[in-house]
Amino acid sequence: MPAATHLDQHPDVAHQFADLHPPLSPQAAVVESNLCLNCFDAPCTAACPTHIDVPRFIKKIASGNLTGSAISILEANVLAASCSRVCPVSVLCEGACVMHRYNEQPIQIALLQRHAMDAFHASGLPLPIKSNSMATGKIACVGAGPASLACAAELRQRGFHVTVFEQRLLPGGLNTYGVAEYKLRTADSLREIKLIQDLGVEFKFGVSIATDADFNALEAEYDIIFLGVGLGAMQKLKIPGECHPAVIDALRFIETYKTTCNPLIGNNVVVVGAGNTAIDAASAAVRMGAQEVTIVYRRTEPKISAFDFEYEHAKSEGIRFLWLTQPIAAHAEGESLRSLECLRVELVNDKPETIVGSNFFIKCDLLIPAIGQSPLIDWLAQCRNITFENGHIPADPATGRTANPKYYAAGDCVNGGREVVDAVAGGKRAGIAIAQALEQSHA
Repeated sequence: MPAATHLDQHPDVAHQFADLHPPLSPQAAVVESNLCLNCFDAPCTAACPTHIDVPRFIKKIASGNLTGSAISILEANVLAASCSRVCPVSVLCEGACVMHRYNEQPIQIALLQRHAMDAFHASGLPLPIKSNSMATGKIACVGAGPASLACAAELRQRGFHVTVFEQRLLPGGLNTYGVAEYKLRTADSLREIKLIQDLGVEFKFGVSIATDADFNALEAEYDIIFLGVGLGAMQKLKIPGECHPAVIDALRFIETYKTTCNPLIGNNVVVVGAGNTAIDAASAAVRMGAQEVTIVYRRTEPKISAFDFEYEHAKSEGIRFLWLTQPIAAHAEGESLRSLECLRVELVNDKPETIVGSNFFIKCDLLIPAIGQSPLIDWLAQCRNITFENGHIPADPATGRTANPKYYAAGDCVNGGREVVDAVAGGKRAGIAIAQALEQSHA
């Protein structure tokens, strides 16, 4: 796997991005694990898209069996270390915890999962395999994000030959490039992917699979092709001045500070949008020394797409929110960005409409658009081997199989953009279905 340039190599910057939720100490983990009621119906397990057996792994932590705990977690989720850091657990497993019924705090499932997985990684143990024999069949996974990684690991654990093609120089997709450093470090993302590589999954980096000819070549060599390509570039603001060098979209901003030691930052940072990625970018700007960070949003507070806990975190970081605000132009003086011109907005039948003549200016020397990613329409249009609808790949939710039986797909390119754990769950389901299809075809 190629070496990464990440913030661990820069202690001063790494300190700014200390864990948002620090790990549990061994003693705290034992105390917390003993609070679990070991529910027989386990609503926490049902709420997890990968259906990790939560009571089982927590009980093993309580008994001191960290390796057994981690292995039980990995049976369901091969990227469990990442998910323990980035999952919105307050609306998934911890949100379903029965302790809420007794007006008690939920069990800290994510931190317990992280505790078990960190111990597993520190032990140097390999991922478990599910078959000691080589299976018949070759699979190509396009993209090296969570969906492809989960699919590849599942298939390789069953003995299949798997090759992952990735156009970037590092695997992991948004886990590596697009998740805020204070949630998931690049090094931690790559650490668990190394275990998948050690299973025997082959990775080919810097390889773009984009044309009909590319897919024809894959079809000639591989029995099945899995598509885990995520989404496309972030959407443009479509305003004058957005081509200025000091206008950088949120994902590129996060990628820059995660993979280089010289990230672009300013004193007055403005982020456009109010989703989780917008808050990640805004919080990073605060930690990197911006004097004032403002999020502008054309709707009102109840309409934001960010999770409540993300919004509360942003407010605690001192981030300012401007509601009912529409950017219309970015203004520069010479080579420097100076301000963002905006209009006031009013909601008419719940639709935002700008108020003529309400122009005002916000100081801005770094503008970060964060208004969502575009579907891979251009990419899909070049691939005549598969069909797509509304910019997404239609696939059976239970198996990931597309209309073309040689192709399977999962993750954001199918669901339009959800959580890492959803991509892992979809990739794993596809891996199981692909294995079953190949075993039947060679029976």
